[in-house]
Amino acid sequence: MRVLSLFSGAGGMDLGFEGGFSVHKASVNTTLHPDWIQSAHGDFVQLVPTDFETVFADDIRPDAMAAWTNYFGKRRDVSGVYHLDSVVDLVQRSKAGEPVFPDDIDIVSGGFPCNDFSIAGKRRGFNSTVSDKGTKIDPGVPTVANRGQLYMWMRDVVSIVKPKMFIAENVKGLTNLGDVKQIIESDFASADGDGYLVVPAIVLRAWEYGVPQSRERVIFFGFRKSCLTSAALQALSSETVPVDYDPYPMRTHGDGLMSFVTCSEAFAGLDEPDKSCDPSQQVYSRAKYMGRHCQGQTEVKLDSIGPTIRAEHHGNIEYRRLSAVNGGNHKDELAAGLPERRLTVRECARIQTFPDDYEFVFKAKNGKPGVCGSHAYKIIGNAVPPLLAYHIARNLQSKWSLYFK
Repeated sequence: MRVLSLFSGAGGMDLGFEGGFSVHKASVNTTLHPDWIQSAHGDFVQLVPTDFETVFADDIRPDAMAAWTNYFGKRRDVSGVYHLDSVVDLVQRSKAGEPVFPDDIDIVSGGFPCNDFSIAGKRRGFNSTVSDKGTKIDPGVPTVANRGQLYMWMRDVVSIVKPKMFIAENVKGLTNLGDVKQIIESDFASADGDGYLVVPAIVLRAWEYGVPQSRERVIFFGFRKSCLTSAALQALSSETVPVDYDPYPMRTHGDGLMSFVTCSEAFAGLDEPDKSCDPSQQVYSRAKYMGRHCQGQTEVKLDSIGPTIRAEHHGNIEYRRLSAVNGGNHKDELAAGLPERRLTVRECARIQTFPDDYEFVFKAKNGKPGVCGSHAYKIIGNAVPPLLAYHIARNLQSKWSLYFK
């Protein structure tokens, strides 16, 4: 099944939808999903590939494109798959008659920009002062191409390519910003002349799906009415969607299920930066400790889930460990002489459930751009956790024949 990916970034959603990557064994509930594991390697397991493939990806960040093509290029030929364009430009070119998008798309996916809806930001919502290309715009000049309204351009892509369904993702903060959630649901439903049934969006908690992170994301599902079976149309239109048709995956961790995955488990097998051969493990932010009055000045709790990995941390990514003077709690590590330091790029990637063969820090080679540490942190923080996306993909795959004619 063919996926068109927007706001693709480093491909967390894309990787999750394709599967075939490794996660810690504690992340998979084999009682509920006995067929998910392809192979085991010590503390880690390889997930079974899905029936989905990303045939078109797009983002405006060159570093995200470099990381995405470097990783997915190891799997198959991805020449011409990733595009470095604004979604606004793509839509405008398509409407002008240019064959921008591929045919026969089954799913459009996209985590439209969250900065203007996040509680960590200025919450300008639809009235963002940032353009579709990431530049500042005059707040006194109304425009539908601002960052807070890019989901409308995603809706236009849906109208153009007419997929069987679409999936949109954003921060939890969107749900408590006035009636923004309801407006977005209504706008998405209007795609292709009210052609889509949008299931009421809910918030998924990543840690309840084996992701070792306190990350919450709202997910929107839209189904093309004309492609649905009559039974699916009725079920998805119900006030309470029956379990057999529910597009939201069932929880696998917490409340009598498996225990939440901890940072200690996520970091299994990682050497300290000065001992590691992995460039993504060698790099970590050197921002100085600033006391506890701002973000990123606490250390991770090894026996608990990790913090939400942020894209806009300005160097203040959380600490792997603090010194005793600054209130560090990892006594055994401090006693062993391990230094105070912030999370490495690889540790952040592990918390996000990216596999170790996904390179986030690498030098330019053969005329292709590389990715530096500061940019790596950003594209990791922007990503959907691949394991959370895998839950969504496997659930949809198992119900595909129930949904569509």
